[in-house]
Amino acid sequence: MKPVNTLLFTLGVLLLSKAASAQHYANTCIPNTLVEQNIFIKKNADKTPPPTFESSKAKLPEPFWPERQNVIRCYWKAWETAFSNLHGATSENGFIKPFIDPAFNQHIFMWDTSFMVLFGRYGHHAFDFQSSMDNFYVKQEKDGYICREISELNGDKLFEKFDVSSTGPNIMPWAEWEYFQNFHDMERLKNVFSPLLAYYQWFRDNRSWPDGSYYSSGWGCGMDNQPRLPAGYSGQFSTGFMSWIDTTLQQIFAGKTLIAMAEKLNRQNEVKDIVTEVGFLTSYVQQHMWSDKTSFFYDRYRDGKLSDVKSIAAYWALLAGVVPDQHLADFTAHLENPKEFARLHRVPTLSADDPGYSADGGYWRGGVWAPTSYMVLRGLTQYKQDSLAFVIAKNHLDNVVQVFDQTGSLWENYAPDKVLGKDRKDLVGWTGLVPISVLFEYVFGLKPEVPENMITWDIRLTDEFGVKKYPFKENGLLDFWCAARKNNTDKPKIKIHSNIPVVIKLQWNGGSQILNIKPDKK
Repeated sequence: MKPVNTLLFTLGVLLLSKAASAQHYANTCIPNTLVEQNIFIKKNADKTPPPTFESSKAKLPEPFWPERQNVIRCYWKAWETAFSNLHGATSENGFIKPFIDPAFNQHIFMWDTSFMVLFGRYGHHAFDFQSSMDNFYVKQEKDGYICREISELNGDKLFEKFDVSSTGPNIMPWAEWEYFQNFHDMERLKNVFSPLLAYYQWFRDNRSWPDGSYYSSGWGCGMDNQPRLPAGYSGQFSTGFMSWIDTTLQQIFAGKTLIAMAEKLNRQNEVKDIVTEVGFLTSYVQQHMWSDKTSFFYDRYRDGKLSDVKSIAAYWALLAGVVPDQHLADFTAHLENPKEFARLHRVPTLSADDPGYSADGGYWRGGVWAPTSYMVLRGLTQYKQDSLAFVIAKNHLDNVVQVFDQTGSLWENYAPDKVLGKDRKDLVGWTGLVPISVLFEYVFGLKPEVPENMITWDIRLTDEFGVKKYPFKENGLLDFWCAARKNNTDKPKIKIHSNIPVVIKLQWNGGSQILNIKPDKK
């Protein structure tokens, strides 16, 4: 018989070993009460099969441009491909809404989906593209974290949350605010605010340096292989101990968007800290991440020195609204410099004077990508740089359509110095932005301003063009037609039909006019 003390020791060891085997790691989650307000987590799944393109085409806007039938063919190809990439929620993936797939690897991606719904809103009457975002909200963890990449097959998150590449970019507030600005859906705004705010807070707590600036990685920022990090660090998976210019600017932009949402919802008390942070980060970027010598924003190294890599990442500064008026002309001049960003196909993601630049794109080493080019365009709009935005948009569309003429496909990205599609074909996906959003908003010049019940129609083309069944608000449908003109200074001859009252702010090179459109008589 063993002594009692020996038996007690043995029993203790056995109990400890069982406890150790039952708990692989400590649960360090700090719950955020905002997540308790996330109604998506409690929603039943909508397993309705998504519609087909054939059944939906009649509900989509119909652009026409007689002189450019190839553009119209590319437009319809974009929608056809997008509808072929719609999938339903399943018990296996735990999603709650049918969704558009990024057409990449059977995973949904946070920033791909955020960009896809920006063109998807034009197809709202055919399919609720916006609800694709719901499948991220339903996967939100109790502390506010949302993974950037989730399996469509089984709903697994592809990253451990504290991996620097696990989440981002934080542009979901933009995607939701754009939807609200177009449809004024107060119920959805109320529903998404809490999960978005909880995620913002998690991101702030887990992606910021002691000085308040933000960090990411190549994968985390979405631009996998840009040569931004100092020597000795992994360009894809390391922070490089840098303050990342795009991540910091995106947090400013997200913060401002959440503040605007809070004002609509009368929840201003919940974003007072964000107001403070936005002010601080704006000053930080202007003082510590701007070079007077080159008139550009850069990543900031650990020792306080600035990188010399001119990345498209810097142009989030326009959407974030942090470019001082006295620096605007010099900052945007880089976009017009043929040695930098004004290449054959605009806008490359890396300046052409960088040693790491690739003439055929090299993925993010100069490739022209629909989401980043659209970001630049929307930023230029914010600063009323409409002429430059039109030139860039027309160039972008023309190149994408020329490649479509040659290949019959839309591509993941494009070469900046060749007429060439790169990497994955049939990528709709976010490349749908070009023949849909860029066509409507910049080449045709239609910019909705729902809060003012106004559409600005900035006519710059001299060809005949227009669009039927253009969606505005929840139930508005408009037909626009513009006759061909000899000169862009000629006042456009137009026709507009609408089923709702709407104000049209007509603009052209040489004049403007306010038109109060009344609904057509039934």
